[in-house]
Amino acid sequence: MQRVYLLAHPERVLTQAEYAHYQSLLQRRLSGEPVAYILGQREFFGLSLKVTPTTLIPRPDTELLVELAVQRIPKQSPCKVLDLGTGSGAIALAIAHTCPQALVLACDASASALAVAQVNAQALGITNVGFAHSDWFAALSAQRFDLIVSNPPYIAAGDRHLAQGDVRFEPASALASGADGLDDIRQIIRQASSHLLPGGWLLLEHGYDQAARVRGLLLEAKFEAVFSACDLAGIERASGGRAAT
Repeated sequence: MQRVYLLAHPERVLTQAEYAHYQSLLQRRLSGEPVAYILGQREFFGLSLKVTPTTLIPRPDTELLVELAVQRIPKQSPCKVLDLGTGSGAIALAIAHTCPQALVLACDASASALAVAQVNAQALGITNVGFAHSDWFAALSAQRFDLIVSNPPYIAAGDRHLAQGDVRFEPASALASGADGLDDIRQIIRQASSHLLPGGWLLLEHGYDQAARVRGLLLEAKFEAVFSACDLAGIERASGGRAAT
C-alpha cells in the first residue's frame, strides 16, 4: 500500500495473515537481506525496476554513468548504444527512456538477469531497446556502436567488503573481477575499439580508487579525450575515452 493510503486510513488493522507476512519480511531484513530484494524493486533514474537476487541492485552512484552517456548522444539523429553487463537493465533502460532517438542493445552473460531486464522493459513500455545473451562482446560479431557503457564487476576478489552489507546477497559474478578488480575492465577496454564506430565513446564505472589505473588502460589502448568524472560525493566514479576518428 502507498504511504498516502496508510495516512488516510489510520484505523486499518492487519489481518493475522498480513501480520505474519509482515513479520516474515522483517526477519529477512534482520538477517541482512537487502530491502530491494525483499520488496522486489528499486528506483533508478526515475524508473521503477524489478530486481531479483540474480541481478545487481541499481545504486544512485551509477546514475552518473547514465548522465555521461546522455551528454554524448545526439539529440536529433539516431545513435547506437551498447550496455555491457546490463543486469536489471537499469543503465540501458534509463538511456533508452531519456533518449528515445537512441537504439540501445543490452547484453548480459546471465540469462536469468537478461530475463529480468526484459520484464522491466515491457513493464515500462520502453521499445527502443533490444537484448542479447553475450559474455561481454562474445556474441556481438562485427557489430559497431556510437557509444558503449558498462558497470562491470570491479571489486578485488579478496576485498573484505564482499563479506559485508548488501553485497553478501548479490551475485558474486557481478561484483568481483580478479586480484585487483580490473580483469573485466581490462578485457572490455582491450576489445571495445573493434566495436566502436570512429569517434565513438567508451564509458565505464569503476571503484573509488581505480580512476587513475582505468585512465592508464584507456590511454594504452589508444583512446582519446580520456577523462574521469566525480559522483555527488566528489569521488572519481566513472572514466571514459573516445575511439580514434
